[in-house]
Formats: sequence, structure tokens, C-alpha cells
Amino acid sequence: MKPFLLLAGLAFIALLPWLQPSRELSALLAVLAWLGVCLHGWRQWRAGRDDTRPGDGLPVAYASQGGQARAIAERSAAQLRDAGLPARALPLEALDLRRLAQPARLLLVASTYGDGEAPDHAARFERRLLGERPDLRALEYAVLGLGDRQYAHFCAFAQRLDRRLRELGATPLFDRLEADRADPAVLRRWQQQLGRLAGDTRFDDWQEVDYQPWTLIRRQCLNPGSQGAPVFHLHLAPNDSAADWRAGDIAEVGPCLPAERVAVLLERLGLDGGEFQADGRPLAWHLARRQLPEDARELTGLSAAELLERLPRLPHREYSIASLPGDGRLELLVRQMRHPDGRLGLGSGWLCHHAAPGATIDLRVRANPGFRLPADGGPLILIGNGTGLASLRAHLRERERLGRHGHWLLYGERNAAHDRFFAEELETWRRDGHLARLDLAFSRDQAASVYVQHLLREAADELRAWLARGASLLVCGSLQGMGREVDALLHGLLGGAEVEHLREAGRYRRDLY
Repeated sequence: MKPFLLLAGLAFIALLPWLQPSRELSALLAVLAWLGVCLHGWRQWRAGRDDTRPGDGLPVAYASQGGQARAIAERSAAQLRDAGLPARALPLEALDLRRLAQPARLLLVASTYGDGEAPDHAARFERRLLGERPDLRALEYAVLGLGDRQYAHFCAFAQRLDRRLRELGATPLFDRLEADRADPAVLRRWQQQLGRLAGDTRFDDWQEVDYQPWTLIRRQCLNPGSQGAPVFHLHLAPNDSAADWRAGDIAEVGPCLPAERVAVLLERLGLDGGEFQADGRPLAWHLARRQLPEDARELTGLSAAELLERLPRLPHREYSIASLPGDGRLELLVRQMRHPDGRLGLGSGWLCHHAAPGATIDLRVRANPGFRLPADGGPLILIGNGTGLASLRAHLRERERLGRHGHWLLYGERNAAHDRFFAEELETWRRDGHLARLDLAFSRDQAASVYVQHLLREAADELRAWLARGASLLVCGSLQGMGREVDALLHGLLGGAEVEHLREAGRYRRDLY
């Protein structure tokens, strides 16, 4: 249907004064019907002409478990809008498969969760995409995958999306990009592709993590003598300004190498670590935050500036925040990790060993909307193990300050004698009724291991009763073992449809690693 048909209808109205009176009413009715058809045709023509409905803009859909993919999608949409191309970021499940069958373009920013899984909120969309067969030959799309190469199924969800869209006839705008731990080089390439789509390659690079300086006030080992690795409770305070966050949010920490390793490199290269660079900081300060090669011969002869340009920044590490801003400090619960060769982990080695109390810690607070709760929610069923207790503790503190009591905590560790983290606080909450129920599983205290999923199975009827009263499920801790088994148990006890309903209603949230 073309716009000129509408003009023809208008011209027909202009002829009404010359029509026979006996025929005027019939002619008017015919014109009104004709205008309705024209208007419908006009809308269809516009829908076929534009990539999206007026006002919608190019969709940049995200699948995000911890908030990173969402943030990148929002930045992508902002860059496109700044270049004059209307765009909007939206969650993947908000896409309409029927509408994608029309001439359209689509950008996807997809994180892979755990061992190749879709983020929780995107799982249903993937099932729909696999179960239906829309004709997507009119769709052009691009995919940015986010993942971590230390996992076997790196960017597997993004790969599945790409593969399925191709199977349904969609055409890639450019090859899929995959960013290992949000690799800045890959993100810059994505930005360049966005610039080409918008016809404007002038844009500002997305900066590396903008850390703020924090001071490590206190560090305490909570489990001396434990069969497991040491777990430390850390207190930090911002140096410059007050920080704000919510229960469920994440602390991104920029680790540093020990001063001894930096000194060895400086000696081999014959450089002065105290030499100030353009930003007013000494060379040694910068090198402590860089990835240093084991063999320094390739760096011989480089100036300080060339050296820093050659060496990439150390990747950040993420930790659940165990406190609230009102506590006056940011608290972390960090397990000290070691590599098979005995070397300390990068992030935990810095926080739990190398950084002395009083040291400056590079840190940025990142919102984690997938693990935040509305203020007016019902009771909580909190399930976790290990250092996953950190985020659950923050949620319990937040509920306490909101005056919302009567929650249920199921928590597991190794030995009751050594691994009862925050024992006094939890017991106080139990006595006061803030915790209506507290179930603890210590796997090594009996011949047959007992885990939180076992306690949950034994309390299946109680679980159903709590959920019927509007309770929400929060699961935090290890993905392998606890996280997967709790999810499988919930499907078995409640049924897949009910678990999906809880997830869609925001009453089943997970923060697993």
C-alpha cells in the first residue's frame, strides 16, 4: 500500500459537494472505509520501510548475569544515538520473534554463564528460539560475546545464538566478536563496527575500569585451622569521597603485583622505579598494575613510556560486597586461592597477603541489578556456601534496616569448629527473629557429607509453604556443586514451569561463580 492512495481518498472527499444528494451518504461511508484501508496500508508501508517502529530505534539486546553485558549494551546504544542513529538497550527476553521476521537489524551483547549457560533471564528466550522456526531471512544482526577463557565453554551462549540465527536465515552484519574478560581491544573493535553502522566513526573509547583509591583498614582470617583455604574478612574505606551501593552489588578490585617482583624487573631492565611518569605517578606504581612477562629480554632497551605502552593492565577481580554503605565501610569475604604450583592467586593474593593494612586498594563498586531486590519484597530464602555468604549477609542487613524480618538462611561450609563465618551475628538474628530459620550444613563433620541441597530437600514441604507466602529465593556461592544441584533440586521439587515463573517474577535470583 502506497501513500498516494491516501491522497486519492482525500481527493475523493473534495468531490462530495458535486455528488447527487441521494448518493451522498453512501459515498461518505465508502470514503470513510477507504480511508481506514489507506491508513492501515500506510502503517504497513512504514513498518516495512523502517528497521523498527517509530521511536523504538535499533535494538541492542543484552543477556547479562552480573550486569556487565547490560552496561556494554547501554554504552553501545548511547554511542549509536550520539552518532545520530536511534537505538535502545533492552533485555533479550523483551524481543518479539515475530517482529524479527520483518526487515530489521539487531545487535546482541551476550554473556555466557558458568559452563556455557545462558544468563538466567535469557534462558527462556533461548528455548523459544530453539523451539520455534521463524523466517528470519530479512534480519541483519551482530553478536558480541562476553566470557572468560578459563572456562571450557568460552562464549558458548553467544555462539549458540549466532549459530541459531544463521540457521533461521538471518545475515550477520559482521563476524561475531568474543571478548575475554571484557578485553578492551575487542570492545574497541565492537565500537568501530558500531561507528560503521551509524556512518560516524568518531567516538570516545570506552575507558578501562575507573578505579577509586580505597584504604585497607583491617584484615582478619576467619577460619584458622580449617581444612579449606584461608578465608579473610576485609574492611575498606574510600579515600576521596563517599561511595554508594546496594545489597547484591559487586566490588571490582584492580590487583597489584608484589613490590619484590616489580623490583626484579626494574633491575633487569636498568630502569629507575622512582621515575615519575606523565600522570605524576612513579614507574614502579604503574608496573605493579601491569602483566609482567616471565622472560624480560623482549623488553630490553625500551624506555619507561614504551614499556608501559607494551604491557597490558592486570585484569580486575570481582567480589560480592558483604556490607552496606550505612556500615561506614565496604566489607569483603575473600578466600585465598593458590595455583597448582603454589603461587597465590592474583586478586586474592593481593588482598589477603601482599597488601598490608593501610595500603591503597584500586576498587570500583559495580551495580549488580540481577541480584538486587525491591524494598517491598516478601521473606527471603537465602541459600549459599563458602564466601557466597558475603552477599547473603548484605541482603539480611538491608532487610533488617527496612524492618522486614522473618527470613530463612541455608548455609554450608566444611567444619563447624573452624568455618562458622559471622557466627555471632547469625545467632543474634536467629534469637531476635530476623532469621525465622537457620540451617547450617558442615560437610566434613560426619562420615557422609551433608550439603545445603540436602537440607533443602529435607525441608521440601516448608520450602513450598514459604514460596506460597510470596518468599523469594536467593542463591549465592559456587556454581559447580551447590549452584547446579540446588537448581536441579528446585526443578524436581517445584517443577520446571514453577521455577521459570519464579525466575520471571524476580523471585529466583542467583549470583554464582
